[in-house]
Amino acid sequence: MVGFEGFPRSCIPYLKQLAKNNRRPWFNDNKHRYESAVREPALAFIESMAPELKKLSPHFRASAKKIGGSLMRVYRDTRFARDKTPYKTNIGIHFRHELAKDVHAPGFYVHIEPGNCFIGAGIWKPDSKILTKIREFISDNPHAWRKTTRRASFNRDFQFMGAVLKRAPRGIDPDHPLIDDLKRKDFIVRVGFDDAKIKDAAFVQYVARYFRKANSFMSYLCMAVDANY
Repeated sequence: MVGFEGFPRSCIPYLKQLAKNNRRPWFNDNKHRYESAVREPALAFIESMAPELKKLSPHFRASAKKIGGSLMRVYRDTRFARDKTPYKTNIGIHFRHELAKDVHAPGFYVHIEPGNCFIGAGIWKPDSKILTKIREFISDNPHAWRKTTRRASFNRDFQFMGAVLKRAPRGIDPDHPLIDDLKRKDFIVRVGFDDAKIKDAAFVQYVARYFRKANSFMSYLCMAVDANY
């Protein structure tokens, strides 16, 4: 595999065109463009991220496989969705924990979408058992949670995203001092970046820098769910 030299200039225009022509015939006619503008550079990026991840933790995986690796499938699961368009119009790259079998586990994430690019870290839609573990861990270790998430440098870079309950979770005092955090259903932080960043080979170092900045947050979540960090 050729080393990562940045995503080509054709990447963002291709994703924009896919959004306007989200149909199987168009995708099949332009499959060569998907390969050259998206999949090949994404796999090269993933491979280049492997040593950067190892510097952070030996427990996260950068798998540059075409299927079943860090690059998320372009095909949408439309079985239960109102939106029946067949393809994702973004590039999703998920560096999962070694214990993870799916996206609902600790991981670092890179999202490339025209006008909505971001770097993420955390756990997306954990099941009820894992969600309870996280909430209990925050309740039992509030000082460490505040130290991790209330730092000025952390909040300058990251913002929380994801679903939040309207009411306090069952069994948790609505007046708990950390109730806003305990209402979360997703424990993910993100930082946005300009689309043009992806065109440079230095995009690897750029992403790695923000992964490092999320290091304490990821370490806390891994501890909460009994995963090594």
